[in-house]
Amino acid sequence: MISRIFAAPIVLAVVISAAVAATPDRMRYAWQVVGIKDGDTLTVNLPGLPPPLNPVAVRVRSVDTPESGGRAKCAGERKLAERATLFTRQMISAARSIEFTSPSWDKYGGRIDADVWVDGQLLSEQLIIAGLARRYDGGKRAGWC
Repeated sequence: MISRIFAAPIVLAVVISAAVAATPDRMRYAWQVVGIKDGDTLTVNLPGLPPPLNPVAVRVRSVDTPESGGRAKCAGERKLAERATLFTRQMISAARSIEFTSPSWDKYGGRIDADVWVDGQLLSEQLIIAGLARRYDGGKRAGWC
């Protein structure tokens, strides 16, 4: 008998893989945002997943924000991370609509990358304009200190 600890990731992978594989690029999803982890990561409830597998982390595609907490390399990075997280939290809480497009598996697994649209604007672009994020293409990240 497979334990719940081992079964949960398998079920999550199957459900999300099926949804992502069937996703045309132009489809928009209005997943319920239930939390903000940091400036570039949200948590959402995905319809169809059993409660033990929700919420799921969604990383905002194409940007990198500073690391927060113990992962920050200096006080300046930590402060900028707080500002980026607050910015994202305020955008999401004030939004009339939040939509996700082009979801795919993140390279680290267990989370999804997606374009996040807040009231018709890309959250990634808004973070960059505010000076709280850099463009990110999946390669080596530059430091913030």
